Amino acid sequence: MPAQRTPYLLIAPSVLFLLVLFIWPLAETALMAFRTPEQVWTGAYVAKMFGDLNFKVALRNTLILVLVVVPLQMVLALGMAMMLQKMQRGRMGFLYVWTIPLGVSDLAAGLAWLAIFTDRGYFNTVLSGVGLVSGPVSWLSYQNPAVLFACVIVAELWRATAIVLVILLAGVQLIPKEYDEAAEVFGAGPWTRFVKITLPLLRPSLQSALILRTVLAFEVFAVVYALAGRDLPILVGEAYNWQGAYQNTHVASAYAMFILLLSIGVTLFYLKALKVNRETLS
Repeated sequence: MPAQRTPYLLIAPSVLFLLVLFIWPLAETALMAFRTPEQVWTGAYVAKMFGDLNFKVALRNTLILVLVVVPLQMVLALGMAMMLQKMQRGRMGFLYVWTIPLGVSDLAAGLAWLAIFTDRGYFNTVLSGVGLVSGPVSWLSYQNPAVLFACVIVAELWRATAIVLVILLAGVQLIPKEYDEAAEVFGAGPWTRFVKITLPLLRPSLQSALILRTVLAFEVFAVVYALAGRDLPILVGEAYNWQGAYQNTHVASAYAMFILLLSIGVTLFYLKALKVNRETLS
């Protein structure tokens, strides 16, 4: 009997951790989005969220950010992973450099790129040094929303591509080399081997990377806030404003639940679109 209880005892701390620091707060957030302080059920907070002047703009900006950043990160990470796989020397050095952003917090990354793109930042200094601009350019001005958005995208690409690279590199290394070698013997070129062998066998890793990165992209906040402040509304930023500036936890909770539903919907879509068979996993 004691031996049968051992597995449950081993996972008990993790279960307790999830219950106290995840499940319980999540349940409380859901309740606050639909219940008044007097414990009366209501949809007024959700209606207030949908009626918020910044809601549509924040939703649009968040979706654009996800649709631009995630595909670019997947392509970049996949290219980097394939390059590392083919390298014979200096491979670990490149890997260490490319994964440095994993050790940098979101806010620190945002502040670092703020120092680059600000009026007196390094980017303007370089451009002035080579004669491309005659004076400071306001890259982060609300008057240039496209440029501001581009700066956020560049910062987010630098900050979060590394996690996708780690996942895809691990998947590439699990693909048996015999498949690629056999295809090469039969005359398949590099592109054909990549499309017909590497990508199908990499599907489990691609699925995991897409789910993780898309969910995290919906939750992006610190980089955007450091670079753009409130000039670039996003969903998490609006939740923060309702909680911090307006002191309305209920509407902030409604935003949080909306982001959660978006994340669940995208995850289900990826699971369906990139369905992984058990044969692929084995």
